[in-house]
Amino acid sequence: MDDDRDTGWFRAVYARNYADVVRYCLRRLDGTAAAEELAQEVFLVAWRRRWDVPPQALPWLYGVARRLLANQRRAQRSAPPTVELAEHPAADRHDGVTALLDVRAALARLSDDDQEILRLVAWEQLAVGEAALVLGCGVTAAKVRLHRARRRLTDLLAEAPTPARLGGAR
Repeated sequence: MDDDRDTGWFRAVYARNYADVVRYCLRRLDGTAAAEELAQEVFLVAWRRRWDVPPQALPWLYGVARRLLANQRRAQRSAPPTVELAEHPAADRHDGVTALLDVRAALARLSDDDQEILRLVAWEQLAVGEAALVLGCGVTAAKVRLHRARRRLTDLLAEAPTPARLGGAR
C-alpha cells in the first residue's frame, strides 16, 4: 500500500472531487444543504477507508454516495417521498420545459436501478466502466443494464402525451 495517504493526499482528493460529489448528491436529494451534508459523509468514509480509495477516486466516491443514499432510503421507507409533476403545460414557446418534464416523469417511472445507470452515464458523465465500479458490477453487466434502461426510457417517452395529443395549438 501507499504510505502517502495522509492529510495532504486527502485534501487533494477532496479538492478535486468535492464539487462533483455535491452535484451527484444534489441531483438525488432536495436542497443544497442535504447534498452538502451527504457529500461530507462520503468524504468521511473516504478518510476512514483511505487505503481502499483507488487512484481514480470519483467513481468510488459516487459508489459510497449511492450506498449512503440507499441506507437513508431504507431508513425512511415508512414515509417515502413523493414527486408531483404538473400534468403538462400548454404547448407554447416553453416546449423545451415540457420535454424536460416528460423526461423527468418517464425517468421517475423507471426502477431505481435503471434511473441510477442512466444518471451515472448521462448526468455524471461516467464511462460505462466507471459506472460499473459505482454499481459494483462488471462492465458487461453495466452495458446490458444501460442498454435496457435506455430502451425502457425510450418506450416510456413514446407513451408520453405530446402537445399535439393534448390538443395544444402551435
